[in-house]
This record gives sequence, C-alpha cells and structure tokens, in this order.
Amino acid sequence: MFHVKPGSFDDLTADAQGNPLLPPPEIASEIFGENLDKAIAYHGLLATAGSIRGFMGPREIPKLWDRHILNCAVIGEAMDHGARVADIGSGAGLPGIPLVLARPDLSITLIEPLLKRSVFLDEVVDALELDNVRVIRGRAEEKFVRAQLGPIDIVTSRAVAPLGKLAGWSLPLLSKGGRMIAMKGTSVHEEPERDQALIAKAGGGMVEIFSVGKQLPEPTTLIAIRKKR
Repeated sequence: MFHVKPGSFDDLTADAQGNPLLPPPEIASEIFGENLDKAIAYHGLLATAGSIRGFMGPREIPKLWDRHILNCAVIGEAMDHGARVADIGSGAGLPGIPLVLARPDLSITLIEPLLKRSVFLDEVVDALELDNVRVIRGRAEEKFVRAQLGPIDIVTSRAVAPLGKLAGWSLPLLSKGGRMIAMKGTSVHEEPERDQALIAKAGGGMVEIFSVGKQLPEPTTLIAIRKKR
C-alpha cells in the first residue's frame, strides 16, 4: 500500500522505471482547476504503484496525460451538474478518477470486480481525499452491486465491452431517463446498427455519437444511450 497525502505529492517525481514524470500539459490547469495538484498526484500514482501492479504498461507511462487522464476528464462536458455517476469496469480508475477531479460536483461510484484493482482504487480515493467517490468490488450485472448503488443518473465506461453487451450491463443500473455514456474508439459508428436488438432488449432508446474535449489534440468520442424504461 502506498501512503501519499495532499501536500506531499512532490515525492512522486519518477515513474516505476526511474524516469522523471512528465509535467501536465498547459490545458490541464483549465480542465482540473483547483484539483490540478490531485490530478498530478493521480498521474504519479498510475506511473508508480499502478505500473508496478501491472495496470499500466511501461510504454503507456509517457502517454498518461493525453491518452488516459485528460481524455477521460473531459467526458464531464456531457454530464449535468450534480449527477450520480457509476463507472463500470473502472480498472485503475479510468474514467472515474479524472472525471471527478475535473467535475467535483459529481458523485461517483467506481465498480471493479478484481480485488487488486479495487484495492488500488480504495487507496487512490483515500490518498486524494475524494469524499464524493466510493468503490464497490463486483460486476455491474450482479444483484448485490445494483442493490448497493441506489439511483444512478449516468453509467460510464471505457474500453469495457462491445456496445450490446455494455448496454445490457449499463442500462439496468440507471434510473428512468438516465443515460449510459461510454468512451469508444474507431468502431463506434458500426456498433449501434450491429447491436440494435441488444440495446432495445436492455431498454435503450436513441443512440447519440458525439465528441467532447475539442481543446485536446485528440477529442474524445462518446456514445450515449438513454434508458426508456
């Protein structure tokens, strides 16, 4: 377990291979505001403990800001103020941790089935003193997870599963009228037609594909589906 508290983040100066940590891009200050120091600390934790535990490969460390942290943080552009959000298959905290650092008005639950990852998430939440974040170890489709969640406005995810399967996990967690907002890659335009039957079976309505983070070198592509019933 690592022991890092706000105010001592300067101790995180090198990654797990001993390479100096990259400073945040200038745009990070605009995105994270008063939480920039915590975003820097999270970057350091991913590059050290996260890398040592196998959540981040060495080749990904130089790309943490652009490919992993900033592109997750900007998905808050698609979320209403004060929304209750569940991040399913959170892994090392992506997108949930950057999202809540950029949007501290949100209430976020990180759902992760693997023990070593859920332990890491608990440690990150404690180290960054994130009072509006909780961790549930389990799978989104499990009844006890749904029972613990309570009302949810938005379910988000990143690189978890094909759209049809993802809709089957995400939409049942939502309150009526809530939305699943998933980060997707190049196949995003093919998936809605391919998986339309599974989306409808899960209670999904209209599918919307759009981009956020236009201020980034590579904007983030999202797919959103509103729950009908």
